[in-house]
Amino acid sequence: MSTPQMQRTVPELLGNIVDNIQQIIRSEFRLAKAELLEKASRASQPATTLGAGFLLGLYGLGFLLLAAVYALSMVMAAGLAALIVGGVLALVSVALVTSSAKKLKALNPAPERTIQTLEENVQWAKDQIK
Repeated sequence: MSTPQMQRTVPELLGNIVDNIQQIIRSEFRLAKAELLEKASRASQPATTLGAGFLLGLYGLGFLLLAAVYALSMVMAAGLAALIVGGVLALVSVALVTSSAKKLKALNPAPERTIQTLEENVQWAKDQIK
């Protein structure tokens, strides 16, 4: 007893395989796009928070540093007081920037699910051709 699948010709089978591969590739591109958009949206929140915190911190820090320079200038030369406050500020700034950079680098932008399904699809295609 023959089934309709057994009656298909080789060109029809190859055509079906090509159509399936095209559909898979289109699906993979849609998945990659969705995955990248998801990762970008997760990265945008920490980056926005970092920017807002930086801006507000600049204003507040400016007034605190001015007060510190005034306080230190009561016991030493004003130039030396400003130098000390500037040095401490530079150290704190380096620590904050380094910490934020590590957090942003920890986000993996690679579309992992897409890569995994592409590998599975390549294996499927190889099995279909055999």
